[in-house]
Amino acid sequence: MNIVILGGSGLIGKQLAVRLQQAGHTVTPASPSTGVDAVTGEGLDKVLAGADVVVDVTNSPSFEDEAVMHFFRASTQNLLAASARAGLGHYVALSVVGSERVPDSGYFRAKIAQEALIKAGPVPYTIVRATQFFEFLPAIAHANTEGRTVRLPSAPLQPMASADVAAELASVAQRAPLNGTCEVAGPKAMALDALIRQLFEARRDEREVVSDPAARYFGSTLDANSLVPGHGATIVPTSLAQWLASAPAAH
Repeated sequence: MNIVILGGSGLIGKQLAVRLQQAGHTVTPASPSTGVDAVTGEGLDKVLAGADVVVDVTNSPSFEDEAVMHFFRASTQNLLAASARAGLGHYVALSVVGSERVPDSGYFRAKIAQEALIKAGPVPYTIVRATQFFEFLPAIAHANTEGRTVRLPSAPLQPMASADVAAELASVAQRAPLNGTCEVAGPKAMALDALIRQLFEARRDEREVVSDPAARYFGSTLDANSLVPGHGATIVPTSLAQWLASAPAAH
């Protein structure tokens, strides 16, 4: 198949391209650096000409509420229209587990808007909802750091390695569209504060992690169900300990 990856120069896009190429597909990574901008529509018709599948792993450069909503609405509308013109048979999009359960987050509201556009759009689709990536844990810690103290809630996350996200997307892209949503998650749910403690221990980070029920996740309150997958999710194999041991200096 001829598969185009929007966001092909990012963390997931690069790994996805390798996996699909190894499976024998023709892969075209697309991003503003290659002259393709989904937000403006620039280059979409050209890059999608002759494609069978498009995988959208784009992400907004800004998480500010209005900016991120504009990014996902504009890019998704443009990509859907271009995909329909090109006659694509499968639109695969990466989203986030629990987006509808964190309404205080402008980012998650934007992801819900993106999903709604895809569901109402003209192209057969599969939405893959993933849990947080292990690679994102340092940013969570940084956002909750004051001096040498990191205040975090004990709400559970079930994070996963980005390599496993790419593997699941590659599998989905090679199958028929679901015209629905599937979930993928890491092997184990852990309290967020405990996750960061394990990260700090492995990296010899001397910041203190304080359990604080009032602490927020990028401005949002989490509960026991906010960001964990439902029944039937695909569970991937790589644990946090395995990820940390694989190449800790690289993350």
